[in-house]
Amino acid sequence: MNVLEKAQAEILGRENLEKIQRVKVGIAGAGGLGSNCALFLVRSGFKKFKIVDFDVVEAGNLNRQYYFASQVGRKKVDALRENLLLVNPGLEIETVPEKIEKESLHRLFSGCHVVVEAMDRAEYKKTVVESFMNSGKLLVAASGLAGWGKSDRIKTRRVKNNFYLVGDQETETGPGCPALAPGVNVAAAKQADVVLSYFLGAFSEGGDDHS
Repeated sequence: MNVLEKAQAEILGRENLEKIQRVKVGIAGAGGLGSNCALFLVRSGFKKFKIVDFDVVEAGNLNRQYYFASQVGRKKVDALRENLLLVNPGLEIETVPEKIEKESLHRLFSGCHVVVEAMDRAEYKKTVVESFMNSGKLLVAASGLAGWGKSDRIKTRRVKNNFYLVGDQETETGPGCPALAPGVNVAAAKQADVVLSYFLGAFSEGGDDHS
């Protein structure tokens, strides 16, 4: 165990840490939601990841995504892997610089216990949800997190035992309502909290709504 993992074991307990370290987390999209959710999961003790995204870091990403100015132009999956390893150098991260298509989803995430839907367009989100909501894997999606001053409306809703949806389910990104760091990070943190809570058993008997 490295210094981070020793500290995590003191906080979570060695048994709980070992439990979540066995979980392989699939991240579908390495933008605002995906990059930040991955960071929160690493800090929470998760160790195994598969990150899928074909895009590169752009200057317009830096206001809300877990990247740095020096990484503009690099593949997101490579830059994110580098950044996460700075937090825990003992991570096991598989990166796939590939566009997510309906036909490839099950292949891409076949070895994962959970899929975090972190796509930036409604049609892509729908594809991921429809592909995994009945798969038996934990699925954590997000919808409605744009703008500012509305972070209290971002909630976690249990759709079914293995499917949770984070967001206000109505606020779409658009002119005058951009995706900004506060709302994106609140949603990403709640996605990470669902994953952590699910594998530690906190949601096994939970209700339908969690603030």
